[in-house]
Amino acid sequence: MTSAKALPQFVGEMLAAPPRAGQGVNLYLFRLARVLHPYRSESEIVDTLRAVTAGCGRIVTEMEIQRAVQNSRSGAWRPGERNGGDSVPPWPMFNPEQREAVLAVADGFGLVDLWEGSPLRLEDNLPHTEEIVDALFPGDALLCCAKSTSEFATRARETWRGELAAMQLIVPSPMLSRTGHTQDGRESEHTLENTGQRRFLVIEQDTGTVDEQAAILAHLAERAPLVLAVYSGSKSLHSWFFCAGQCEETLRSFMRHAVTLGADRATWTRSQFVRMPDGIRDNGNRQAVYFFNPAVIK
Repeated sequence: MTSAKALPQFVGEMLAAPPRAGQGVNLYLFRLARVLHPYRSESEIVDTLRAVTAGCGRIVTEMEIQRAVQNSRSGAWRPGERNGGDSVPPWPMFNPEQREAVLAVADGFGLVDLWEGSPLRLEDNLPHTEEIVDALFPGDALLCCAKSTSEFATRARETWRGELAAMQLIVPSPMLSRTGHTQDGRESEHTLENTGQRRFLVIEQDTGTVDEQAAILAHLAERAPLVLAVYSGSKSLHSWFFCAGQCEETLRSFMRHAVTLGADRATWTRSQFVRMPDGIRDNGNRQAVYFFNPAVIK
């Protein structure tokens, strides 16, 4: 029986950290099924996928689970090959000791220091979403923006003009087309298929205080060009790093380091929604911008 086989550590880590709704559940199902094939029967994999996503925040259908098992069968991981026969290692675990070491070096750096170090400061109470988005995406790029994870659209930049300050979410890369197909074949304006190449890699933290998050952000900014630091309107900072033209291997290495320090790996997915700069969260709070440096955008 394949069920008698012990699971590798990285598979256990995947099982322990399922995404929430809107954070790539279908991709997670596929990747998890792929590495479970050598250790579990397909019926056991179905049961595992069903159980591990039961609390993800939405109903995961039987069709989604069955499709993940079937589609992953041909590319099932073969033990002895690195992470399923490709060159991509699993995401690392959060390392509290490494995070504490970075915070010790930061020597009390906090949100006020981040604000004071911003090349451009938005010091009035007016919304500046439109001018920020103009700087992030010059021209008339296709942008996917949303009031919620279920209420979104992909439109040309100029079509969005005047509406963005009321939005809470945006995909941080231009879209390739108005629509694409989801993994279950549905046509949608928010899919990985219709998301273009990375323009920004966004690091979200919800570990620790906002001052600690600002210190981690400053540490990461020593390794990559920081453009924006956006407050989520709740408890986390979203930091936008300009990455157009960078190879995926370099960006993944950066993201892995951030995950070790407490970042959410969900924003690695190109189509993942992040907080709209200076937009409005669903709780009515402003998603304020604490750092803005458009000069590093090339």
